[in-house]
Amino acid sequence: MENLARDALSLFNVHLMGRQTISLITYERELLEWNQKFNLTAIRDVESIRTKHFLDSFSCVLAWNASPPLRLIDVGTGAGFPGIPLKIIYPNMQLTLVESVGKKAMFCQHIVRVLGLEGVNVIQARAESLGQKHEHRESYDWAVARAVANLNVLSEYLLPLVKVGGTAIAQKGESGPAEAQSAEKAMKVLGGKLKKVIPVNLPGVVDDRYLVLVDKVAATPPQYPRNAGMAAKAPL
Repeated sequence: MENLARDALSLFNVHLMGRQTISLITYERELLEWNQKFNLTAIRDVESIRTKHFLDSFSCVLAWNASPPLRLIDVGTGAGFPGIPLKIIYPNMQLTLVESVGKKAMFCQHIVRVLGLEGVNVIQARAESLGQKHEHRESYDWAVARAVANLNVLSEYLLPLVKVGGTAIAQKGESGPAEAQSAEKAMKVLGGKLKKVIPVNLPGVVDDRYLVLVDKVAATPPQYPRNAGMAAKAPL
């Protein structure tokens, strides 16, 4: 864990306190244990979990600099990334985790309980249905998703959930900059505007990684998001 703490500090200026380190160790242990029964993540060794899950989650800090989210929604969170590691370093943040796969949502509920995290809501649902619900629509200052869908599709999942003046973050691999450009039309339709693309360096990871930031500049038209599956079938 020393390496993780050092990298978190040097790369993202994240200071891990003792209690946070213990939470991450517990998270890692539970993830490895559950992964033997359920296929939660393809990443199965400690070193990779620390780099490709924990550090990768912390990289979101580059998006908001010194003012972290008050309310964050993490769409397609899988086994809780990046939402839960971010909640560990920002205990006062209100976090909503959205995951459509039952066993993954169940693991998230389990880990929230084990770590004693407060102010976390785990919802087993699809993003499109939440985006049309009054209590979620345009009510988050930040929305994030990692490796969920192409950006023109992902914009329709995320932007309806973000309040005007808020920002959506897509954690992307090497296709990030190209996707950002080709999704600009979709972003505009949904009330978004490409803000910037931030390169992310993770130790020992050769693939390029990026954070694509999309500002919410206008309200999303009421017909979006469309019904489940439509965004992927007929991207904007």
